[in-house]
Amino acid sequence: MKDKHQIKNIIFDFGGVIINIDFLLTVEAFHHLGVLNFEELCTGLVQDHFFDDMEKGLISPASFRNRIRDVSNVMLSDEQVDHAWNSTLLDLPEKNIRFIESLKGRYRLFLLSNTNEIHERAFSRMIREQFGENVLEKVFDKVYLSHHLQMRKPDAEIFYHVMQENNLDAMETLFVDDSFQHIEGAKKTGLQTFYFEKGKRLDDILSSLK
Repeated sequence: MKDKHQIKNIIFDFGGVIINIDFLLTVEAFHHLGVLNFEELCTGLVQDHFFDDMEKGLISPASFRNRIRDVSNVMLSDEQVDHAWNSTLLDLPEKNIRFIESLKGRYRLFLLSNTNEIHERAFSRMIREQFGENVLEKVFDKVYLSHHLQMRKPDAEIFYHVMQENNLDAMETLFVDDSFQHIEGAKKTGLQTFYFEKGKRLDDILSSLK
């Protein structure tokens, strides 16, 4: 990793880094609704790419909900699907936003998240209720959400897109993510990386650059 003074830009992941999430809660929520094979749908061969397609914005929320009903063979309402799907979203600690605010002026700051329209609606509402505004757009120079770009991590194209659009030098740019797979994808594009393992704090990022 480059010296602290050589890093000029930081790209943050969202879920698991800035906002707290727990995907097991979504698994449990679907179990309670009778979808007992939800984990298989997400990780097994039956995934059929529709979760990835949702994150790339290639299918609509309506199509996603229908696909959940089809593969689970459980006739859930739209509201039940959305509520269970959003169970993964926990809270956005104010200290995380304040930390990012403290970096402004020293670094150019970006958010790069694999997400989807249903989750975006939910966390946007959560953020507005908590902070009274879309605080993400306030603290970051630019926010990139995968479903708006039709690209997702760890594919190289999404990293190159962010770098090219903002004229970022990969050697001067730190990428922070809690997914080892995404970290490896970023490394292939030349980005400097910080693997945000469980138990890490945001301020560990700066101490790691000393």
